[in-house]
Amino acid sequence: MKAGVSTACLYPTEVEKAFLQLARNGIRSTEIFVNTHCELHDPYLSEMLAVQHEYGMEVVSVHPFTCGIEPMMLFTKYERRVNDMLDYFKKFFEYMNFFGAKFFVLHGNKPENYCPDEKYFERFLKLQETAESFGVTAVQENVSRCTGRSLDFLVKMKNTLGDKAAFVLDTKQALRSENDPIQMVKALGSSIKHLHFSDSGKAGDCLKFGFGEYDDLALLREMKACGYNGSVMIELYKGSFENVPDLADNYRTLEKFLKDNNL
Repeated sequence: MKAGVSTACLYPTEVEKAFLQLARNGIRSTEIFVNTHCELHDPYLSEMLAVQHEYGMEVVSVHPFTCGIEPMMLFTKYERRVNDMLDYFKKFFEYMNFFGAKFFVLHGNKPENYCPDEKYFERFLKLQETAESFGVTAVQENVSRCTGRSLDFLVKMKNTLGDKAAFVLDTKQALRSENDPIQMVKALGSSIKHLHFSDSGKAGDCLKFGFGEYDDLALLREMKACGYNGSVMIELYKGSFENVPDLADNYRTLEKFLKDNNL
């Protein structure tokens, strides 16, 4: 496994500035959170590609800003919106290809926007097949305010879609949904392709690695037993760390932890 840090940790710092700050502080693996449409294009794209080349940055995944419109556009009764949204997501897939990113993170629908499970899975399959045509993979996240908060729903999605189902496990979002991350790993297994990681304990559910009481080693060992060898992507809110050097120190601590425990 490889430690990484999401640019989302530095929000609302502009994405190109966040990317550069992570690079300058020795972080070599990241997820890019695209905050608005213009960031998919020059001058921001070229600027970030130059940083990637200069510092040898690996971009594992891309997270779009579209969570607010995904229920209306992708999980709608109005089919034209679905086609338009898939066409729009192609811009993100093209962007991912520039960086060599593998995973496209989807929040998905919200419970208040009714969509039958079968229709949800049908729409996700269309998204997945579109992503695959660009050589990338869409991964459903278990966000606590979204339909994907339910482990039963995610298991049903896995059973329905087979190898087309793919997930990103977010540890803090799991706990906010009253799901144990370890139990989620046992249920979803090798369908988990990506990990948003933070520690948790009495001080909160979005803490730096090593600052909580959760059994992170047990979680990561369970993931390894399921064949996981991907990223352990630190995703914190800005109040959870002091500054970028502090965040980078935590990244290095996690990196050493993974190596020392043969993960």
